[in-house]
Amino acid sequence: MSKAKRQRQKAAKAARLQAERKKASRKENLKRLGIGVAMAVVLVALLVVCTSRGDQPDEAASPELSDDYQEYREKPTACAAEAPPPLQGMTFDNFVTQGITPDSSVFARVETSCGTVVIELDTRYAATVNSFVFLAREGYYDGTVFHRLLEGFVVQGGDPTATGRGDAGYEIADEFPPEDFRYQRGVVAMANAGKNTTGSQFFWMLDDAPFLNPQYNVLGRIVEGLEVLDSIAQVPTVLSSTGEQSLPTEAIYIESVTITVES
Repeated sequence: MSKAKRQRQKAAKAARLQAERKKASRKENLKRLGIGVAMAVVLVALLVVCTSRGDQPDEAASPELSDDYQEYREKPTACAAEAPPPLQGMTFDNFVTQGITPDSSVFARVETSCGTVVIELDTRYAATVNSFVFLAREGYYDGTVFHRLLEGFVVQGGDPTATGRGDAGYEIADEFPPEDFRYQRGVVAMANAGKNTTGSQFFWMLDDAPFLNPQYNVLGRIVEGLEVLDSIAQVPTVLSSTGEQSLPTEAIYIESVTITVES
């Protein structure tokens, strides 16, 4: 076989593979989009989380894992990592105060599929920090996934159902930052569904968002591992069920969260 013929065959094969990948991507987008879904998303409202809860138990319980979470378990793990053990689903009637005060110095070491992030928690926001520390110490976040990834904006996690509608079973009061606060790259804040609905879901700022109003409880700021945000941002996404280009095609896990309190 001549060299020119081999090159033509190689080029034809490459073109065929590219066409097949595009076809699969379109098929996946249509599947996620669903029939008749046509929603316009306002950017400043992207962090609102729709929550749906029934009666909550008085102590920790272990609900069944959702179908959406099970789908993530079948996806490849982001950053070529190994998948951690599945989460242990649990809900609570309320959080137990962890003794964190404004004078405390608290750090959360978050192990993810794409690397380690260290967050310095902002202890001025007592309920927000005590709730997060309580859930972290209970192992609530271990094995959960980041279910929402918006390029150049945020990555969102903390929902054991991986739907954007799950939570720990309780809500805390608003502890919004000052009016001049800016959600900059590396800031960690809590998602909500309106007034006094902050729960377990949080987001990491991938980039500065000067347009975002200070209407989300601030948890803290990433002080180590900003490069991990860049790795996470590289994970491909497809359309979610809401028509938003934010559904990761790979599972970005939170493997563990370790809390350190320094005097």
